[in-house]
Amino acid sequence: MTQPLSVSGVTASSIDGEPLWGFWYPALRSDEIRGRALVPSTRLDVPLVIGRDAAGKAFALRDVCPHRAFPLSAGHCDGHTVECTYHGWRFDAHTGQCREIPSITADSKLQCDRIYAGSFPCEERDGYFWVYFANPEGRAVDRAAISSVPELPKFSERYRIAHLTADLSCSMDTGIVGLMDPAHGPFVHQSWWWRSRRSIREKQKTFEPIPNGFRMSSHAPSANSGPYKLLRFYGEEVTTQIDFVLPNMRTEQVRCGKYWFTNRTTVTPIRRDLCRLDFVAAWNLFRWFPVTPFLKFFGKRFIAQDQDVITRQQSGLKVQPRMMLIDDADRQARWYFQLKAAHLASQQTGAPMEHPLDGPVTLRWRS
Repeated sequence: MTQPLSVSGVTASSIDGEPLWGFWYPALRSDEIRGRALVPSTRLDVPLVIGRDAAGKAFALRDVCPHRAFPLSAGHCDGHTVECTYHGWRFDAHTGQCREIPSITADSKLQCDRIYAGSFPCEERDGYFWVYFANPEGRAVDRAAISSVPELPKFSERYRIAHLTADLSCSMDTGIVGLMDPAHGPFVHQSWWWRSRRSIREKQKTFEPIPNGFRMSSHAPSANSGPYKLLRFYGEEVTTQIDFVLPNMRTEQVRCGKYWFTNRTTVTPIRRDLCRLDFVAAWNLFRWFPVTPFLKFFGKRFIAQDQDVITRQQSGLKVQPRMMLIDDADRQARWYFQLKAAHLASQQTGAPMEHPLDGPVTLRWRS
C-alpha cells in the first residue's frame, strides 16, 4: 500500500487551511454594489464592508466599529465617510480614520483622528472588488509597496467576458488541491462534451517555476479535451498555457492565431471550512455565436460536479485530514503545499522565499 506522502515544512495547520497574508483576494463581484450601497463580505475570516466613494472608487473597511463593535455595513456612506448608525461616528472610507464623534463636546481632549477602523486596499478589476489582506486587523500598510492587482490576460481591444461563482464547503487547501488535480476529470466530469473513462490516456507536460508559483508550459491541448476541438474551426495551431500562483489563482491562456480564450479561477477562504470559487473568462472567439449562455450553462454543471465531490469528501477528511499525494499526478499539489510553507516561513523569518522548483520538470500521468 502506498504510504501517505509527508511534505517537508507543511504543518497540520497549513493543511487545515491556514490563510496566506500579503496577497490580493477577490471579495465581491462588481455588480453586487450599486451607487453608495454598503455591502458586507467575509474573506479569510475577516468581516468587510465594501463600497464606492463619490468618485466611484472602491473602498474596504473592517466591518466593525472600534467604539462598540457595531457593523459599519448597517450604516451609511455619504461618498466620503462611512457612518456607524449606533452612535453616529464617521470614518474616512479609504483610511478608516475617525472624522467625527457627535457625542463629544467642543472642549473634549479626545483626539478622534487617532482612532481608526481597520481599512484594506481595495480596487476593481475584471468585474471584481479585490482586497489586499496584509493582516486581519486592517492595520495600515504602505500602499506603494504592495503588488499590483491581478488582471486577467487579454490580447485584443474587443472581447467578451463572463463570470461564475460558487461556494465550496471545504478549507482553502482542499479546494485548491481539487482545482489543480489532473486525474479526476474522467471520473467526476464524465459527459459527452468533456471526457469519459474511455478517453483516459497518458499525458506528458513540462512545468517551470514562476514567481510565487509554477507554469504548465505552452503546449497543444490534450486530444481528449472536447471543447478545444472546436478551435479547429479557425485552422490555426492551438496552444494552452496554465499558471498557478499563490495564494489561490489558476490562469489559463488558450491561443489560436489571432483568436484567444483566457480564464482564471480563484478559491478564496470565507472561513476555514467554507470557500468562494470565482471563475472569470474573456475571449474574442466565435463572435457570431452566443458563447456566454453556453459557457455559463456548462460551466455551472462542471463546477456543480466539483461541489458535490468536495461536500461528500468532508466526512472522510474529519477522520483522515492528511492527504495522500502520489507520483506525478499529485506533484502540483505537493508544489502548492511547498510554496505555501515557503511563503509562511519567509514571513516568519524575513528570509527570501525558497522556491520548490529549481528548473523545468516533465511530469507524466494518465487522465
